[in-house]
Amino acid sequence: MKIPKSLLIDPEKNSVYGAFAVAVSIWAFSYSVIFGQIMILAYYAVWLPLILVDHRRFLRHLSGAWLPLLFAAYVCFSVFWSQAPGVTARTSVQYFSHIACAYIAARTVSVRTLTIGALIGIFVVLLYSLKVGNYSEDVLDGTVNFVGAFASKNQIGFVGSLGIYFCVVFLAFYRRGRLSFILAVPVVLLSAYVLVASHSATSMASIPAVLALVALLAMSKLLSRRYRRVIFLIGAGMLVVTAFVALNLGLMDFVLGLFGKDSTLTGRTYLWEQGWNTVQKSPILGVGYAAYWVQGFAEAERLWNEFYITTRTGFHFHNTYIEALVELGFVGATLVSLIMLRTLYGHVSAVIFKAWQADSVILFGVMVLLLIRSFVEVEILNPYIMGSFLMYFSFFKLTRLPVTRRRRSPAPEPVDAAGGEADWPRHAGRPALVDRA
Repeated sequence: MKIPKSLLIDPEKNSVYGAFAVAVSIWAFSYSVIFGQIMILAYYAVWLPLILVDHRRFLRHLSGAWLPLLFAAYVCFSVFWSQAPGVTARTSVQYFSHIACAYIAARTVSVRTLTIGALIGIFVVLLYSLKVGNYSEDVLDGTVNFVGAFASKNQIGFVGSLGIYFCVVFLAFYRRGRLSFILAVPVVLLSAYVLVASHSATSMASIPAVLALVALLAMSKLLSRRYRRVIFLIGAGMLVVTAFVALNLGLMDFVLGLFGKDSTLTGRTYLWEQGWNTVQKSPILGVGYAAYWVQGFAEAERLWNEFYITTRTGFHFHNTYIEALVELGFVGATLVSLIMLRTLYGHVSAVIFKAWQADSVILFGVMVLLLIRSFVEVEILNPYIMGSFLMYFSFFKLTRLPVTRRRRSPAPEPVDAAGGEADWPRHAGRPALVDRA
């Protein structure tokens, strides 16, 4: 049996396979630690073979991906100055292949298919976490939080916030009939329950802000392009002023108090200080990708002990930019910041300054969610996690591939016996045969 290529790589026709591939990816991102390498192999299996189906699709407009490719190359080259070259070599290759999978997904999967696949994957992931039903006590603040099958409340909180987000945007932009609403309701209810049970302050605080921003961008469709620009510029200015005033009037501490946090963010500020001290030792290039949190290294062992991390793994500085500075120096931190900013600006400019598109609104909301979380979590610097996959998918979606249509060759002109054009009208049918005898 021969499967048409379009069912695998055409974004307009591969919704079934694309949703399945995204769902498998989300399961692998969530539980590869539990189920082992088989989940990572499944993740590779749903994306990498698509190159063999039509390699020319992925080579066209490859220049638009130069920034992530440059960052991936820099990550791989950091093995030459890494303090743990073996760890850096293995992890950098994994990160490079992870970016490649996100690139293939962006070239073959539409944003609507991504949304449907994410809803399916998140629903199954959260159901499994409910089945496991683990709770964990936070030794720093004394709270007991639902973690399910995850290692921390922040991880499952992030999945829950993504479940709510994709449900809302699916119902707002992609819903087709009452059945879509019925199928989406269980996902949003389960995601909301898990989000509340996990007590993840970052997730609970970020998702309302992102949904409000997406609602404003959705309403901007009613305005002309000129008014969109004016309102966007005014709104951006007011947001900067409001943030500045809030920080100076102590409103940040009030907001943190609503979620049971203090000004130290449960020890995060101390971690940031320790990270910044490490940056001073190698500010330009860093210590090497994934070369700081290595068992046996004195500084990592000290921080694991101070924060009661008995597993001595899966820990970070709880700030994307400090983590990037420590591992990759100012060069790496600049590159990853440019990727983030380029993706944010690319999608918001498509909505405000060009023709309004629901896809750009959705991906801009995803990027804002990742931006908010980047100041207190590390979710775009590691392979096989949802944050980095969504960021690179959103970046690669900025390059619009031309739609290839099959050309119709013009019909040949009818000729007479002498080789000239026939004298009947071109719109007429074939002339009848006449007996000249």
